[in-house]
Amino acid sequence: MFTTTPFSAWDLKPGLQQGLVNMGWEFSTQVQKDTIPLAIDGRDVIGQARTGSGKTAAFGLPTMNACQPIGKLQALLLTPTRELANQVAEEMNTIQGDNGLTILTVYGGTDLEKQARNLAKGVDIIVGTPGRVMDMCERGHIDLSSPSIFVLDEADRMLDMGFFPDIMWVIEKMTARKQTLLFSATFPQEIIDAANEFMNDPEFVLTNTEKLDIPPIDQYSVRIGRANKLWVIGRLLCRMNDEDQTLVFANTKRMVDLLVQRLNKHRFNVEGLHGDLNQNQREKIIGKFRNGDSKIVIATDVAARGIDVDGITLVVNYDVPDDVDNYVHRIGRTGRIGRKGEAWTLVGRDDIPQLNKIIATHSLEIIESEAPDLPEGIDRDPVKLQEDNGEAADVFGMVPIKVETTSFSKLGLSDLLLASLKCPEIAIGDIIINVDHSVVEVHNRHASLAVRALNSKDLSASIINN
Repeated sequence: MFTTTPFSAWDLKPGLQQGLVNMGWEFSTQVQKDTIPLAIDGRDVIGQARTGSGKTAAFGLPTMNACQPIGKLQALLLTPTRELANQVAEEMNTIQGDNGLTILTVYGGTDLEKQARNLAKGVDIIVGTPGRVMDMCERGHIDLSSPSIFVLDEADRMLDMGFFPDIMWVIEKMTARKQTLLFSATFPQEIIDAANEFMNDPEFVLTNTEKLDIPPIDQYSVRIGRANKLWVIGRLLCRMNDEDQTLVFANTKRMVDLLVQRLNKHRFNVEGLHGDLNQNQREKIIGKFRNGDSKIVIATDVAARGIDVDGITLVVNYDVPDDVDNYVHRIGRTGRIGRKGEAWTLVGRDDIPQLNKIIATHSLEIIESEAPDLPEGIDRDPVKLQEDNGEAADVFGMVPIKVETTSFSKLGLSDLLLASLKCPEIAIGDIIINVDHSVVEVHNRHASLAVRALNSKDLSASIINN
């Protein structure tokens, strides 16, 4: 991910160089190396940049380098979400050191008048979302004829979310625009066509276009039924030390809420993050997580876009992501800037094809593992392991049981089970007598009891997991 090119190689203001030193940043990432020199020279740039690649500094450094702390709007940065706007503004403020630039965020879901009052005090750089920037412009709080630099972050998401008409409206108002920097993880033809309309002979920087940057972390998968996924998470979370932070991903808002409820019931202090929360709630949760006051967050993919926390040491995929790229976006939340981290994915039988697709697409090495052992000093699971034969059952709920005997006929084995289980005949399925063992199907509702009943007869029975 990192190159041998130091930030000191470029003609950046001393304040920015000192800010980078204070952050411990010495060498640039590939996208930074490829884009920053072009942007410093005033060129229009289209850069390919994915989560965790260092893109914020790639456009933030040249933008701040070109601005003066005069309280007049000189640069406008648009992002698709409020969370990302906050993340970008925070990182730029950290990098700028004592440069004195006023960088403000402008986005919906918060007090418009308060934002207007802050803007009235003077602003050098605005980081905002398209809708609120348009609104503030129409109300006279933002003068879009002033800034000369325009930055568009995550252009492909902007396109997916239907923001491009708003973006074109903003661009038309930016009559003093001299430089445009556009960053996108992918390049649909619509983005290329639009860029040709409003950019001036842009330089294309396509870094690692063939695959996402995979963080150097340990990746594991655990084959487990849904009934015991919480048991595995309990074991993972009780391994955390005081400095660790964990991000758990679920595919739906409903599952986020359920996990928060269940984990809190098991005495884990967790918080949930998804799109149904209001902006103040989301900002509060992200702020606590970023400050280290909150250690465990359960989130959907969209809500997690604003989470950029260096202290995350563990990512857990409670659900296998529906999108193959989202797996890499998720695990990229840990192992950031060369730090160590782990990613664990909980895999049910129906998830195996999707996980195999993810592995093949990104050439991943995901180690198949059992649930981790309890750490030293803990002798009781935070979440109790449940009996769950759902993974072994077929679509009709029938579970195959291997019986180490051939001394029973089909009828004899069936009668033995019916007498032991006191269940209806329909609960007993096919029975196959092989040369050295037998296989009997029993409905999931009675499968565990059937195994115990057969073992009580010294028949060495066990459930066959496919």
